[in-house]
Amino acid sequence: MNAPDDPPTPDDARARLRAADADRELVHRILSAAMERGSLTLGEYEERAGKAVAAKTFGDLDALTDDLPVGQLGVPMPFVGATTVTHIHSSADRRPVQHKFALMSGTELRGHATVGDGLTATAVMGGIDIDLREVEFTAPMLTIRCTALMGGIDITVPPDVGVDVDGWAVMGGFGGRAAGPGTPGAPTVRVVGLALMGAVEVKRKDREPRR
Repeated sequence: MNAPDDPPTPDDARARLRAADADRELVHRILSAAMERGSLTLGEYEERAGKAVAAKTFGDLDALTDDLPVGQLGVPMPFVGATTVTHIHSSADRRPVQHKFALMSGTELRGHATVGDGLTATAVMGGIDIDLREVEFTAPMLTIRCTALMGGIDITVPPDVGVDVDGWAVMGGFGGRAAGPGTPGAPTVRVVGLALMGAVEVKRKDREPRR
């Protein structure tokens, strides 16, 4: 327990923050999914849902879900805690990168490159690494159209960016656990396409600290 003059720990500080309607709605979705899965009875769901409506702080809400397997319920979770917000630039001095192609080889897009509203990535028995953590976005939505034929495409996004994944996989994999909303004002990355005996993986990763 903290002494009266000690600063609150990060968990205590979060527990005291006022919750918003969106936070209460998220807890409702978690409770509903838990009831459908069988983790909560109907009575338990009704009791907790009533408390969620009246919850005022994150601590009140956390107490309603602490004993639930939230990660197994399939409820999209917002990604919070980013130290910076990815900005959308109205114009760029450099031409946006629109194509990345790898044929039995490897290529990458990273650093301070510029992207627009569309990017085509094709990997044929090769690999493409797309790291969007430091790029300059010039449109509110970037659609990445992926084709992985016996190859792999790895896409890394910063934690504040929204992500929508909608692709097909045939004897391969297409997705990842990165899908979900982002911070208001940040761009959205939409990943679509096909993985045929290949893989397209989208992941979130914090920005590397600047030296």
